[in-house]
Amino acid sequence: MALADTFQQIVDSLPDDWTDMELDLRIADEQRYIDAATYVVTCNAQPYSQHDWHWRLLVAHRFGHAAAAPTVHGTLRLLDEAGIEGELALRELRSGRVEVQQMWGRPQSVREEFKRIRAQ
Repeated sequence: MALADTFQQIVDSLPDDWTDMELDLRIADEQRYIDAATYVVTCNAQPYSQHDWHWRLLVAHRFGHAAAAPTVHGTLRLLDEAGIEGELALRELRSGRVEVQQMWGRPQSVREEFKRIRAQ
């Protein structure tokens, strides 16, 4: 299965309140490592050293310090189009968290509305 399709299948299987996840990416042909690296840099993939897997991908759903899911999907599609085969493994998933904002001096109704909107 193509990398982009595998990623979409993973995202579709997650609950709606997922906030971020960590994926490991391994390419099949290590001779294409440099080619693959030029693509995965667009989603800020973290390279592993001395490891069986090649990169760690941090993916954010609605907020956070990670690549957006559509960006990661597009990057994996580029790998597919370049003929670079590989596999993905979901390593960690976090869900149910809400973005934190400075709410000092704001009424409780604003705080609750912010949480309600961001938690969807």
